[in-house]
Amino acid sequence: MGTMADSTPTLIGPPLAAKKPHSITHHGVTVTDDYAWLRDAGYPEVTDKEVLAHLEAENDWFKARMGAHQGRIDALFTEMRGRIKEADTSVPQKDGDWLYWIEFEEGAEYKKWWRKPVAGGPDELMLDEVALAAGKEYFNLGAISTSADGKLLAYAYDDNGSERFTARIKDLETGELLADEIPGTLSSLVWVANDKALVYSLANEQWRTDNARLHWLGQPLESDVELYHEDDEGFRVGSSLTANEKWLLIGSSDHETSECRMVLAADPLGPQILVKARVKGVEYDVDEREDVLYIHTNDTHENFRLATAPLADPGTWTTLIEGSDAFYLLGADLFRDFYVIEGRLAGLDQIQVRYYDDPSRVEAIAFPEASYSAGLSNNPEWHMTTLRLSYESMVAPASVLDYDVAARTLETLKVQEIPSGYDASLYATERLEITARDGTAIPVSIVYRRDRTGAGPLHLYGYGAYGISIDPGFSTTRLSLVDRGFAYAIAHIRGGDDMGRAWYKAGKLERRTNTFTDFVDVAKGLVERGFTSAGKISISGGSAGGELMGAVINSDPDLFGAVVAHVPFVDVLHTMLDDTLPLTPGEWPEWGNPIEDKAAFELIASYSPYDQVAAQAYPPLMVTAGLNDPRVTYWEPAKWVARLRELKTDDNELILKTNMGAGHGGKSGRFESLKETAEEFAFILWQLGIEG
Repeated sequence: MGTMADSTPTLIGPPLAAKKPHSITHHGVTVTDDYAWLRDAGYPEVTDKEVLAHLEAENDWFKARMGAHQGRIDALFTEMRGRIKEADTSVPQKDGDWLYWIEFEEGAEYKKWWRKPVAGGPDELMLDEVALAAGKEYFNLGAISTSADGKLLAYAYDDNGSERFTARIKDLETGELLADEIPGTLSSLVWVANDKALVYSLANEQWRTDNARLHWLGQPLESDVELYHEDDEGFRVGSSLTANEKWLLIGSSDHETSECRMVLAADPLGPQILVKARVKGVEYDVDEREDVLYIHTNDTHENFRLATAPLADPGTWTTLIEGSDAFYLLGADLFRDFYVIEGRLAGLDQIQVRYYDDPSRVEAIAFPEASYSAGLSNNPEWHMTTLRLSYESMVAPASVLDYDVAARTLETLKVQEIPSGYDASLYATERLEITARDGTAIPVSIVYRRDRTGAGPLHLYGYGAYGISIDPGFSTTRLSLVDRGFAYAIAHIRGGDDMGRAWYKAGKLERRTNTFTDFVDVAKGLVERGFTSAGKISISGGSAGGELMGAVINSDPDLFGAVVAHVPFVDVLHTMLDDTLPLTPGEWPEWGNPIEDKAAFELIASYSPYDQVAAQAYPPLMVTAGLNDPRVTYWEPAKWVARLRELKTDDNELILKTNMGAGHGGKSGRFESLKETAEEFAFILWQLGIEG
């Protein structure tokens, strides 16, 4: 890793963005936005010289401020890399006549996809991501799908971070690429018509997948058939196969409503079956076995039930598993002889094997720790007798397990290896409950070294949106803080679905601010319990978690000693008012529609971090952005930093790094992304005054 100091620019001070008066008026309220000009009018192409010059100036300031800490960044990177087994192989899994696995070679940023015949024979290299990524600043493999007969491989890649993927097809017998090339996809690639065709979705100009299309191999794209078109701009379309691969499922959904159609995979142009027409607020997904549909839905209980319906009458649903306040039913996976339920009980993952012929027979898979993350892994075949599982905790590295369904026994196949060494007995993990200001008990997962004493530094992570849970899993990078005396905590705040669907609903729309106050109350609770003290807390979050960062430093800036906001969704009001942006219409069920709803406008304006920046002291802040990011557009963090520079009354660090060749996920490659984590941790250690 080269030194940054060689090219560190000499700068007098941070870049100050020009103020250009701009305003919008909605519901009789005028909102000013002096930094609106940072949005290039030609987006998604960003060519405005003044905009690019400002972003580059911010990058120069980032390099200038972080340059003196390059030695620590390098040391952290080396430390983190030392915990990764560079030459690593996944556990092979059988699918039909083949065993499939992936490998990382020593020093490689990307992986290789391999297989070999079950009956014996040489290893075959199916796809070489290293070769595909050669010479590219960014590379991301999206969908990958082997045809049922094992002869063809469809895959899609993005080489600039824009999340518009190009699909290709490889003949695995000859190693040659077929002439077929489908640009602009944003979807899975589903083999149908006896491997003679692919189903995919294109991203439209607003980066929305409003279609499902059929491509016949060897035919020009102009002859592709649109199987379904979605007219509601808030909905997205996706396709998949049933577990038995008999039916093609075409689903359309937003954040709270869904609808599914079925068509025989062997006859994708045949008649489609609408399972049940959409009803606002009702979500469902479908699978099929022996002409019986299995429907996972929240129509009668917010924590979902499992129902069945005859294929001949798909809209008449009969309950198989009742919805429950205690058990959050996440989904059902069908296999030939049994099905598997995944869910959460008191916020902890549960896996149950159940049987078609005996509804009362429930076999729960038991796990050893009080706090953990577990789930089904790769189980590709219809007739499975052994289930592949994943398991980890905040102190237990990731494990690959096989569960023998008949014997009800677990076998550990692989445990994540940490080459530089790891002794789990040195660490302790707890699951705490901290009472929020409204009396709600907020779960907190925390890990620390057993030899840690007193109220030391603490890192608090949160997300809290879209019903996404943050599981108490293992992290090798996290050890670089924990081994320096940090406790590391995850706040399972409302807005995620960690504690069930009601937990999600309690942090969205008109109750959005619960997410922010929960996080603050957890931080204060950890101080009260003696884990840390005000000002010794570092915090981080990305995307909607970056919005969380912006909200809590507006409300409680003195609590935090260092803040890292990755691709932060901080310009909530202006983004939700702009229905031309890729995500906005589909986001209204999550945040509210301020265009039509005055109350939603007023609420969003009251917490939108960008709009609530005030003339006050703020904690040290590191912000990241991606120029090609279609989810949180680059100008959100750029505008936020500009307004903070204008109004904040402190001399604390404020740095912005924009990845000029990447998107929402930052840089690609397993080591390049580690470098960014090393920068983040170096910033935190610097700001909290921690040596070593």
